[in-house]
Amino acid sequence: MVKPAHPFAEFSLSAQRITLRFLTAADAPAIYRIFSDRDVMRFWSRPPMADPHEANVHVQDVCAGYRSGDALQLGIERNDDRALIGTCTLFHFHWGSRRAELGYALAHAAWGQGLMHEALAALVTYAFNDLDLNRIEADVDPRNVASARSLVRMGFRKEGHLRERWIVSGEVSDSDLYGLLRIDWPPRVR
Repeated sequence: MVKPAHPFAEFSLSAQRITLRFLTAADAPAIYRIFSDRDVMRFWSRPPMADPHEANVHVQDVCAGYRSGDALQLGIERNDDRALIGTCTLFHFHWGSRRAELGYALAHAAWGQGLMHEALAALVTYAFNDLDLNRIEADVDPRNVASARSLVRMGFRKEGHLRERWIVSGEVSDSDLYGLLRIDWPPRVR
Protein backbone atom coordinates (compact mmCIF):
# COMPACT_ATOMS: atom_id res chain seq x y z
CA MET A 1 0.00 0.00 0.00
CA VAL A 2 1.31 3.45 -0.84
CA LYS A 3 0.68 6.57 1.16
CA PRO A 4 -2.71 8.07 0.28
CA ALA A 5 -2.46 11.48 -1.41
CA HIS A 6 -4.49 13.30 1.28
CA PRO A 7 -5.59 10.83 3.93
CA PHE A 8 -6.63 13.34 6.58
CA ALA A 9 -9.57 15.37 5.43
CA GLU A 10 -11.22 16.84 8.52
CA PHE A 11 -13.44 14.48 10.51
CA SER A 12 -14.30 13.74 14.12
CA LEU A 13 -14.74 10.52 16.10
CA SER A 14 -17.34 10.30 18.85
CA ALA A 15 -17.32 8.20 22.01
CA GLN A 16 -19.57 8.21 25.04
CA ARG A 17 -17.93 11.08 26.94
CA ILE A 18 -15.38 12.50 24.49
CA THR A 19 -14.97 13.51 20.86
CA LEU A 20 -11.73 13.31 18.91
CA ARG A 21 -11.33 16.26 16.57
CA PHE A 22 -8.79 18.13 14.49
CA LEU A 23 -6.80 20.80 16.31
CA THR A 24 -6.95 24.47 15.34
CA ALA A 25 -4.93 27.56 16.27
CA ALA A 26 -7.55 28.34 18.94
CA ASP A 27 -6.44 25.19 20.80
CA ALA A 28 -2.90 26.47 21.46
CA PRO A 29 -3.61 27.71 25.03
CA ALA A 30 -5.09 24.34 26.03
CA ILE A 31 -2.20 22.50 24.34
CA TYR A 32 0.22 24.63 26.34
CA ARG A 33 -1.58 23.87 29.63
CA ILE A 34 -1.40 20.13 28.92
CA PHE A 35 2.12 19.90 27.49
CA SER A 36 3.75 22.28 29.98
CA ASP A 37 2.59 20.16 32.93
CA ARG A 38 5.57 18.25 34.35
CA ASP A 39 3.34 15.40 35.55
CA VAL A 40 1.86 14.91 32.07
CA MET A 41 5.27 15.08 30.40
CA ARG A 42 7.15 13.03 33.02
CA PHE A 43 7.63 9.99 30.78
CA TRP A 44 7.64 11.65 27.36
CA SER A 45 10.56 11.72 24.95
CA ARG A 46 10.77 15.51 25.18
CA PRO A 47 10.68 18.03 28.02
CA PRO A 48 7.57 20.02 28.98
CA MET A 49 6.82 23.12 26.94
CA ALA A 50 8.41 26.16 28.56
CA ASP A 51 6.84 28.95 26.49
CA PRO A 52 3.30 29.41 25.12
CA HIS A 53 4.81 30.08 21.69
CA GLU A 54 5.83 26.40 21.58
CA ALA A 55 2.14 25.45 21.61
CA ASN A 56 1.45 27.73 18.63
CA VAL A 57 4.30 26.10 16.69
CA HIS A 58 3.10 22.66 17.74
CA VAL A 59 -0.42 23.29 16.43
CA GLN A 60 1.03 24.59 13.15
CA ASP A 61 3.09 21.39 12.86
CA VAL A 62 0.02 19.27 13.62
CA CYS A 63 -1.95 21.04 10.87
CA ALA A 64 0.94 20.49 8.45
CA GLY A 65 0.79 16.78 9.36
CA TYR A 66 -2.90 16.70 8.42
CA ARG A 67 -2.12 18.21 5.02
CA SER A 68 0.89 16.00 4.29
CA GLY A 69 -0.61 12.82 5.72
CA ASP A 70 2.51 12.29 7.84
CA ALA A 71 0.81 12.48 11.24
CA LEU A 72 -2.68 12.56 12.69
CA GLN A 73 -2.94 14.22 16.09
CA LEU A 74 -6.50 14.62 17.31
CA GLY A 75 -7.64 16.66 20.26
CA ILE A 76 -9.63 14.91 22.97
CA GLU A 77 -12.61 17.12 23.75
CA ARG A 78 -14.84 16.36 26.72
CA ASN A 79 -18.46 16.30 25.51
CA ASP A 80 -20.07 17.86 28.57
CA ASP A 81 -18.07 21.12 28.57
CA ARG A 82 -16.20 20.97 25.23
CA ALA A 83 -12.86 21.37 27.04
CA LEU A 84 -9.75 20.12 25.24
CA ILE A 85 -8.24 17.69 27.74
CA GLY A 86 -5.62 15.83 25.70
CA THR A 87 -4.47 14.45 22.39
CA CYS A 88 -3.95 11.10 20.75
CA THR A 89 -1.77 10.66 17.71
CA LEU A 90 -0.94 8.28 14.90
CA PHE A 91 2.50 9.04 13.46
CA HIS A 92 5.54 7.47 11.81
CA PHE A 93 3.28 5.86 9.24
CA HIS A 94 4.81 3.15 7.12
CA TRP A 95 2.09 2.80 4.52
CA GLY A 96 3.75 -0.06 2.66
CA SER A 97 3.64 -2.17 5.82
CA ARG A 98 0.31 -0.66 6.93
CA ARG A 99 1.59 0.37 10.34
CA ALA A 100 1.90 3.46 12.51
CA GLU A 101 2.95 4.48 16.00
CA LEU A 102 0.55 5.65 18.68
CA GLY A 103 1.08 8.46 21.18
CA TYR A 104 -1.21 10.16 23.69
CA ALA A 105 -1.37 12.68 26.51
CA LEU A 106 -4.12 13.61 28.92
CA ALA A 107 -4.43 16.60 31.26
CA HIS A 108 -3.59 15.60 34.81
CA ALA A 109 -7.04 16.61 36.09
CA ALA A 110 -8.62 14.05 33.73
CA TRP A 111 -6.51 11.07 34.81
CA GLY A 112 -8.18 7.98 36.23
CA GLN A 113 -11.60 8.55 34.65
CA GLY A 114 -11.34 6.15 31.69
CA LEU A 115 -11.41 9.00 29.16
CA MET A 116 -8.16 7.97 27.47
CA HIS A 117 -9.49 4.45 27.04
CA GLU A 118 -12.48 5.86 25.15
CA ALA A 119 -10.22 8.03 23.02
CA LEU A 120 -7.77 5.26 22.17
CA ALA A 121 -10.56 2.81 21.36
CA ALA A 122 -12.06 5.30 18.89
CA LEU A 123 -8.68 6.07 17.28
CA VAL A 124 -7.59 2.43 17.03
CA THR A 125 -10.92 1.47 15.47
CA TYR A 126 -10.49 4.28 12.93
CA ALA A 127 -6.90 3.21 12.22
CA PHE A 128 -7.86 -0.39 11.49
CA ASN A 129 -11.20 0.19 9.76
CA ASP A 130 -10.73 3.46 7.87
CA LEU A 131 -6.97 3.66 7.33
CA ASP A 132 -6.66 -0.10 6.81
CA LEU A 133 -3.66 -0.36 9.09
CA ASN A 134 -2.49 -3.82 10.06
CA ARG A 135 -0.34 -2.91 13.06
CA ILE A 136 -0.09 -0.13 15.66
CA GLU A 137 2.96 0.28 17.86
CA ALA A 138 3.59 2.22 21.06
CA ASP A 139 6.76 3.01 23.01
CA VAL A 140 6.32 3.48 26.77
CA ASP A 141 8.74 4.33 29.56
CA PRO A 142 8.66 1.21 31.80
CA ARG A 143 8.13 3.46 34.85
CA ASN A 144 4.82 4.64 33.33
CA VAL A 145 2.77 1.78 34.72
CA ALA A 146 -0.59 3.47 34.07
CA SER A 147 0.18 3.94 30.37
CA ALA A 148 1.33 0.33 29.99
CA ARG A 149 -1.83 -0.84 31.74
CA SER A 150 -3.94 1.24 29.31
CA LEU A 151 -2.25 -0.36 26.32
CA VAL A 152 -2.66 -3.89 27.67
CA ARG A 153 -6.34 -3.16 28.36
CA MET A 154 -6.62 -2.16 24.68
CA GLY A 155 -5.15 -5.52 23.63
CA PHE A 156 -1.57 -4.39 22.99
CA ARG A 157 1.16 -6.90 23.80
CA LYS A 158 4.57 -6.07 25.18
CA GLU A 159 7.00 -7.10 22.47
CA GLY A 160 10.35 -5.72 23.54
CA HIS A 161 12.53 -3.60 25.76
CA LEU A 162 15.10 -1.04 24.59
CA ARG A 163 17.67 0.03 27.13
CA GLU A 164 18.62 3.69 27.50
CA ARG A 165 16.59 4.70 24.44
CA TRP A 166 15.84 8.29 25.45
CA ILE A 167 17.81 11.08 27.08
CA VAL A 168 15.51 13.96 28.02
CA SER A 169 16.87 16.91 29.97
CA GLY A 170 19.83 14.76 30.97
CA GLU A 171 17.69 11.87 32.27
CA VAL A 172 18.26 8.50 30.61
CA SER A 173 15.27 6.17 30.27
CA ASP A 174 14.38 2.85 28.71
CA SER A 175 11.44 2.00 26.44
CA ASP A 176 9.05 -0.90 26.43
CA LEU A 177 7.62 -1.59 22.99
CA TYR A 178 4.00 -2.65 22.54
CA GLY A 179 2.17 -3.79 19.42
CA LEU A 180 -1.42 -4.43 18.42
CA LEU A 181 -2.43 -6.32 15.28
CA ARG A 182 -5.66 -5.81 13.40
CA ILE A 183 -6.57 -9.50 13.88
CA ASP A 184 -6.47 -8.93 17.66
CA TRP A 185 -8.91 -5.98 17.56
CA PRO A 186 -11.18 -5.57 19.34
CA PRO A 187 -9.69 -7.39 22.33
CA ARG A 188 -11.63 -10.41 23.50
CA VAL A 189 -13.26 -10.19 26.91
CA ARG A 190 -11.32 -12.38 29.33
